[in-house]
Amino acid sequence: MSHLNIEIERLKTDTIEMWCLVISQLEKAKLAIETFDEHLANEINANEKRVDAFELKLDMDCENILALFNPLANDLRFVLSVLKINYNLERIGDYAKGITRCIKNTSEPFSKEVLRETHVISMFEIAIDMLRGTLESFESENNKNAIAVFKKDEYLDKVNSEANVVIADIIKRNPEKINDTLQLLSFIRKLERVGDQVQNIAEEIVFYIEAKVIKHSKNKKV
Repeated sequence: MSHLNIEIERLKTDTIEMWCLVISQLEKAKLAIETFDEHLANEINANEKRVDAFELKLDMDCENILALFNPLANDLRFVLSVLKINYNLERIGDYAKGITRCIKNTSEPFSKEVLRETHVISMFEIAIDMLRGTLESFESENNKNAIAVFKKDEYLDKVNSEANVVIADIIKRNPEKINDTLQLLSFIRKLERVGDQVQNIAEEIVFYIEAKVIKHSKNKKV
């Protein structure tokens, strides 16, 4: 195995490790919202430093590979894709941290009825599933699960587009909880953005595997 191949494999391993950490952050954020666990929120906040450290390391590793080995074809696409995926993963980590930070601004746990009505938990589940699907595609170098992301994101977009009406209705019924209810709107907005970031990741996976650019394509099928 050449030195370049060794560096590529190392980069892939580190990227997968960061990916798993970000998935864990989202899973813990979901649990923190369900259980109103401030200690779990603090854990997510502490782990964000690891996410940031990963981002810096992966950026530096990509730059070093480009500068030292001048990779071509598939290797070049891989490194360029990791650079962008790395950024998207870091942003998702930020959103997970931002969601749990809101717990400190909330006076009491959210009721199961309100969480169901706003679809916040189902949004978490879809977003986590999307992120796991792209990871599987990245590991296996198979586009199938990455392409499935685009359809799944439609659910997040739909919930987000209907959020203002849903939140307004909840506030109307519970005016004394206006601040807490507005936190839920913030969750919805952030989870919709997580979906956007995962879509960006899926596009980079397609670029890496198929050498196709689908970023501005209306038809996201390969």
